[in-house]
Amino acid sequence: MPAGDETIRPLREALSISPDNVPLRRLIAQTLATFGRHEEAETEYREAIRRAPADPSIKAGLADVYLRQGHTSKSLVILEDLCKLPSCAAAHRLLYARALQRSGDRDRARHQYRQAIDADPAVADAALAELLGAPGRPGADASGIHGPHSSHDPNGHDSDANEDDEPQRIRAQQREPSPNIEIERPKTTFADVGGMDKVKDEIRLKIIYPLTHPDLYKAYGKKAGGGILLYGPPGCGKTHLARATAGEVKAKFLSVGISDVLNMWMGESERNLHETFEQARYNRPCVLFFDEVDALGASRSDLRQSAGRQLVNQFLSELDGVDTDNENVLILAATNAPWHIDSAFRRPGRFDRIIFVPPPDEPARASIVQLLVKEKPTEHIDFEQVAKKTDGFSGADLKSLIDIAIEEKLREAMTSGVPQPLRTKDLLAAAKVLKPSAREWFSTAKNHALYANQGGLYDAVLEYLKMKH
Repeated sequence: MPAGDETIRPLREALSISPDNVPLRRLIAQTLATFGRHEEAETEYREAIRRAPADPSIKAGLADVYLRQGHTSKSLVILEDLCKLPSCAAAHRLLYARALQRSGDRDRARHQYRQAIDADPAVADAALAELLGAPGRPGADASGIHGPHSSHDPNGHDSDANEDDEPQRIRAQQREPSPNIEIERPKTTFADVGGMDKVKDEIRLKIIYPLTHPDLYKAYGKKAGGGILLYGPPGCGKTHLARATAGEVKAKFLSVGISDVLNMWMGESERNLHETFEQARYNRPCVLFFDEVDALGASRSDLRQSAGRQLVNQFLSELDGVDTDNENVLILAATNAPWHIDSAFRRPGRFDRIIFVPPPDEPARASIVQLLVKEKPTEHIDFEQVAKKTDGFSGADLKSLIDIAIEEKLREAMTSGVPQPLRTKDLLAAAKVLKPSAREWFSTAKNHALYANQGGLYDAVLEYLKMKH
């Protein structure tokens, strides 16, 4: 039986009757932490923050649990915000001093410690004072939250031994999170993306202009940040467009796939998601791109397991910036199935721009083909004619078209021994072999657009299909 189960079980039973009882949930979290069950305590604190995001004691409790697990950077993010408030409690400031000391920043830790004991001498901690070379009073409660906080947790493990192996570089008073996704610096820009002019204009207005014209946006009270959800059939360039957005503003780019977040162990998926957002915040300005976001933000009404719902709640919390600011974190997401995404993601401040990315139109197809053959041997290609014969083709379809044409030219070259350039007839011949891959997607999307189009969400699909009244 886990430690303290006899104490915690009746509290959980009471919580099942009143799940929105924040003081009870906080008590459960504190009790779990007292018995060394830190991961469970973290889960309860997160749920409490979701229900009472402005409660400083809950935030401090979560920071304390992070520190006990050795996640110093996470703890610092929360405590830094708390201690900016004039009403910051002395116990919370003391906890901040401890986290700073763990991170190696003794000067700031000493300053916070002195402020804490000036506000309330009863929180003084002799052991911490000795480490910092600051005045302390023996016998005082070290944490003011869960009782004494030595270098060992209640299970006898040295929490310093579990501390994140982080670089010493500090930016914006925050330790760099351990990297879990490769950071790109794309050179691709909108000039490398064929067509999509309407989509590009939306991204410029929401993401690019706030960075390039900050004074203008500041005058209107608009911050640089926020989210755009791109949806449409597969292969239409959503990922390419997101990468080009980062290149357009010379921002760093984090591309997040399902495998980067999802984990079979309870709580690990939420932790991975949080670390991903922390990585983006540390590297701002940064474009954070979620591919196949419906796998991470599925409708909670469709989820049978609580683990899936917890991940959705964590995602929403990160978008809202519950514990930190998302300014200059530019969030893009792509999905082929927007009807599977929880409706809460569409609220203001989250993915408040939802943009349909259709297969390219005729001029865009001509531009895409021209880009695709740019580095290949060609001769007198009529791009407009190729575009006319590829109606409904996605960007991925057009790439397949070029590949098929090249394979045929290679086959001819192997027979004749003389390589020949690509010509218009080669591309037209390949177009006869291929069928547009988006047809199946539109048959599904049409049903949602006709019968589940709340708020006109899928009007753009009906317009594309020429079915809009």
